[in-house]
Amino acid sequence: MLVRQLIFSAAAIEGVGPITETLKWGQPAYLTEISKSGTTIRLGSNADTGSYAVYFHCQTTLLASFREMYSDVFRYEGNRAIVFDISDHIPENELMVCLTMALCYHRDKVARSSTRYQ
Repeated sequence: MLVRQLIFSAAAIEGVGPITETLKWGQPAYLTEISKSGTTIRLGSNADTGSYAVYFHCQTTLLASFREMYSDVFRYEGNRAIVFDISDHIPENELMVCLTMALCYHRDKVARSSTRYQ
């Protein structure tokens, strides 16, 4: 529930518009459906291992950026997820930065590419 709250807080701070909360593959997913400013964030758990993950689109550069910024803060699963054990303390400030980057991924990608041509 804390991660969900952080997603909505990041969206409000960044002004990306309403977040659509839905299910994808039976897991909670959060989309910037109206503004299309970001990429989907999905939450999943593994009852067998007592872990849960925040999933990001695997064809983005998000996880590479997160690793560069927070290599010693999070555990990662490939190019798609930040993984937590159920007993982990969530580094809220760092996770908020990651969520914000995901919610603004397309908007920021367009802004980055337009500055290349100026």
